[in-house]
Amino acid sequence: MKALRFILSGKTACFRKPDVNVFAYFTYNNIHKPALLGMLGAIIGLGGHNQLFDKNRGLKKGSLSYDDGFPEFYEKLKELKIAITPLAPNGYFSKKIQTFNNSVGYASFEQGGNLIVREQWLENPSWQILIYDDESEVFQKISEYFLNGKSVFIPYLGKNDHPAKIDKVKLVDLLPLIHEQKVSSLFEEDKLQIVKFPPRGELSYYFKEVSPIHLNEQHHFYEYANLVFTNHKIENENAEDVFSCEGNNYAFI
Repeated sequence: MKALRFILSGKTACFRKPDVNVFAYFTYNNIHKPALLGMLGAIIGLGGHNQLFDKNRGLKKGSLSYDDGFPEFYEKLKELKIAITPLAPNGYFSKKIQTFNNSVGYASFEQGGNLIVREQWLENPSWQILIYDDESEVFQKISEYFLNGKSVFIPYLGKNDHPAKIDKVKLVDLLPLIHEQKVSSLFEEDKLQIVKFPPRGELSYYFKEVSPIHLNEQHHFYEYANLVFTNHKIENENAEDVFSCEGNNYAFI
């Protein structure tokens, strides 16, 4: 078994949460799977959400259902298994609120047409990404583009204000999980059982975030799961979609 491994980073990032927009827009702490699939799709030239509104595409009259299902990138990439490891102390990135003006004429109905936007940004985020080699054509294409430094569209971290840096690209071997050891990536809370006792010789940490892992087919809303990042060991002996690489366990979502 193999996987494509690379480091994804940037000076800033914003993966906007859709449920808060009164005072400020807030970001998820980590890049989530739908956003990562969107970035992969952009790199290999697949269509995005906007394609559903081109020409004869869009919403059915009198309906909230999309005519053509998922965007091209998600339709072709949704079966990929991906492991995401935040490269930050305890998995937590620093964040700051940025304030800027949107002065296009339709931005605000306030006098002067100026909208003051407050947005939370991640600072110097970095992740190790592993993509499981399922021997599909789309994985082979992604591998070719990454290993040869090619990209159709510029990759970014949530918005085009945040260009992404990709380096240390490599194909690596995957082995069965190492028993009685922690998982060094994010994993779904309900799929792995962790040991309650803290690890010896180091401070315990347990980071949990409700994060998007799928798109709903009808409305393209996010579907969520509790993702955990911890240094506690796992108890599972035959955990599904957990493999080891160079001495560490990784859970593929």
